[in-house]
Amino acid sequence: MTEARHRAPSPPVLGDPSTWPPSTFTTQVRVLAARSLKTAFGDRRLVFFGLLQPIVLLLLFSQVFNGVSTLPGVAAYQGYVNFLVPATLVNIAMTTAMSSGAGLLAEIYSGFTGRLRCMPISLSAVLVARTISDSARLAVQLLVTALASVVLLGFRPTGGVFGVTAALLLTLVVGWCLSWIFVAITTWLRKAETLQMASFVVMFPLMFSSSAYMPLETMPTWLRVVSALNPLTYAIDATRALALGRPSGWSVPISLAIAAVAAAAGGWIAARTFRSPRGVTPMA
Repeated sequence: MTEARHRAPSPPVLGDPSTWPPSTFTTQVRVLAARSLKTAFGDRRLVFFGLLQPIVLLLLFSQVFNGVSTLPGVAAYQGYVNFLVPATLVNIAMTTAMSSGAGLLAEIYSGFTGRLRCMPISLSAVLVARTISDSARLAVQLLVTALASVVLLGFRPTGGVFGVTAALLLTLVVGWCLSWIFVAITTWLRKAETLQMASFVVMFPLMFSSSAYMPLETMPTWLRVVSALNPLTYAIDATRALALGRPSGWSVPISLAIAAVAAAAGGWIAARTFRSPRGVTPMA
């Protein structure tokens, strides 16, 4: 009786895991996104250099191309910095979108996505969580870059708080939509070297054939046509118009429509490829 009275209580029985209620898609996305954010912001050195890189690039480009500030298409902005900063925000979104593919590839190579296949988890939640966590990181980069450009480079967003906020939100949406393109490329290629080359082939022509660094009026005729067809041009023009309080015309709805189409196409391809057995295993 005495031994039975002082015996430690048995731990609660949780039951067979197969009988547990399944988690919802929202819960899966929230947990996986929190894991990615913890990894992204857990390394202080990675955070520091990730925030420093766009500021350094902005500083270099503002000084290298400062001589074009007298051109007709730039002089109206009262300084090349005012012309450059909104475009740099869009380019940061493009770079972060490219890193979404690299982050997903790292999870594929580590075997994390392969282990998730053995669990009652939607693989689409993995892709959504990846893009959401990278968008949160992009939001921090955009805010820090915008503040640094005002303090260090004399950027004057004449659009006011509302215009700058709208420009940052537009850039954030465009960046999230673009990340689906690079996620789709990752699920298709699944090899680091090939992904890097393909990403640069996509990114650099879009960046340098747009209205990011030079006004369209100064470009050769053939490049002006290419820039007019470049979807990144509409996002840059829209961000520039919102931040500087200038007429945006159709650039905002066009850029959002193009971004939505890119997200839909990239998401469909990525989900279709990722669900197949080869989509969660690295390329040999």
